[in-house]
Amino acid sequence: MEKVTMKDIADALNISRVTVSKAFNNQAGVSDSLREMIFDKAKELGYAKLPFQAVSTPTYTEHTVALIVSRPDSASFWTGIIHRMAQELSEYNINLMYIYVPSSYTKDFSLPSILSKDSVEGIAVVNVYDPVILGMVNELPGPKVFLDTIPTLTDRKLDGDLILIEGYRTEAEITELLILDGHKDIGFIGDINYAQTNKERYLGYRDSMDRYKLAIRPEYCLIKSIDVFSYAREINLFLDSLSEWPTAFVCASDYVASFVQKYMDENPQRLPHPVTLTGFDDTDEYTNVHGRIITANVSTGLLGKRMALQLLFRTNHPDAPQELTFIKPYIIRAREN
Repeated sequence: MEKVTMKDIADALNISRVTVSKAFNNQAGVSDSLREMIFDKAKELGYAKLPFQAVSTPTYTEHTVALIVSRPDSASFWTGIIHRMAQELSEYNINLMYIYVPSSYTKDFSLPSILSKDSVEGIAVVNVYDPVILGMVNELPGPKVFLDTIPTLTDRKLDGDLILIEGYRTEAEITELLILDGHKDIGFIGDINYAQTNKERYLGYRDSMDRYKLAIRPEYCLIKSIDVFSYAREINLFLDSLSEWPTAFVCASDYVASFVQKYMDENPQRLPHPVTLTGFDDTDEYTNVHGRIITANVSTGLLGKRMALQLLFRTNHPDAPQELTFIKPYIIRAREN
């Protein structure tokens, strides 16, 4: 049997292929009744690539999914992702219920009971990195999609899909740019136990250093566990301890780079020579490094949309094999002064 195409569906209903495409992509210009006819005809003909909304409950029925998030307003990076998720899900008449959890577990904390009830059809997990809380979330029933995880709770252990911003190859390439620019003494700053993405960025840095046979000096690397609210103090103590300085630091994020830059700006007498910084995330929130350093960008809007669509897929196909998805960022070089 020949593969059914959009044109076959359009011809069967005596409409244009463009109209079928609009219906499948949830675009304006197609009435609810016509969209339903198109979906019904697609199913009847055996069209292989039915969109999410074609296999879900009709669009007039509302559904609710939960977003479990810690410190949602801590950075514009996270708010951009969350707002786009909510916007995308609303297109499918899906309500996004916010569940806020603390950044650190305490013995009196418990997850809201609503998360264990049938009123929530799926769960998205964003910016949750405490091992105990993340473990509690992982044990919840129902479809789940995680944005990042911790190194001790890998995708093999997660009960849900995992989306990661690709960091290994990207950070390796960023480090290589420094090496090709003449840097040989390069340090790394970032808690590699905090998030899987941080760990992979560190491994990417190591990969480039090893490939170019450059020594990784432990005294130039701050990779220990750091409380999320103690970065400024820990970075200042680390930089104060340096008797010699590398010519560059690869930072796990722009957030980290901003603290290093602030220290260097306030303590120029401590620098024996200029020090180049790199970051990750490309957020304009940290004005002292934005546009001044090499970094990596992933559109928060597109990432939020990807999270929403993955959650739609997982709620519609709870028995499908779990998925690990890498979102590739692109590298942004520092602007010329």
